[in-house]
Amino acid sequence: MDTPPFAVTWDYLCPFARNVHEHLVTALEAGAPWDVTFTPFCLMQAHVEEGEPPVWDREEKARGVLALEAGIVVRDRFPDRFLAAHRALFSARHDEGKELADPAVVREVLERVGVPAEEVFGHIEQGWPLDTLRAAHEKSVAEHDVFGVPTFVLGDSAVFVRLMTRPQGDGARARTVIEGVVALVAERPELNEFKHTSIPR
Repeated sequence: MDTPPFAVTWDYLCPFARNVHEHLVTALEAGAPWDVTFTPFCLMQAHVEEGEPPVWDREEKARGVLALEAGIVVRDRFPDRFLAAHRALFSARHDEGKELADPAVVREVLERVGVPAEEVFGHIEQGWPLDTLRAAHEKSVAEHDVFGVPTFVLGDSAVFVRLMTRPQGDGARARTVIEGVVALVAERPELNEFKHTSIPR
């Protein structure tokens, strides 16, 4: 069975999003023929208390927003570098322990993978990446009740998924893992929750 088109949400703050998106990137780099949409989702906005101003309306950027904006710009303006930048931004946060709220960190990560940081930040200053983030986030919430990352979306179905493994550069393994998840979402709608009671060590 061919893998149907699907989307997956991301926020660079989440380690579980890192796991899923490493599988996605590794498999795509190895030739996986998927039609996959990378959808930004703001975890800080998802945790805004009732009555508080939304993240988009604040003068100071909320944690995680700058990196999401950078990811959006690379996805939409430098698509040939998106997979590399996507992996590198996750790695900077979760492998290197860097703070992605620091513009210098985001610039260094982008330049490291061949993305012109000045151009990216120029786009961010124009404001459209934040508008894109807001629209994508609000659409995910309105249409699919998305509450976190990573969420897989296939048609009318949306499923929050936690993967505990990383692909370690194995493209075939990464493809098998992601296609297994997509198959469950597509073929087993009666399965609402499936969670191991312990994590193998």
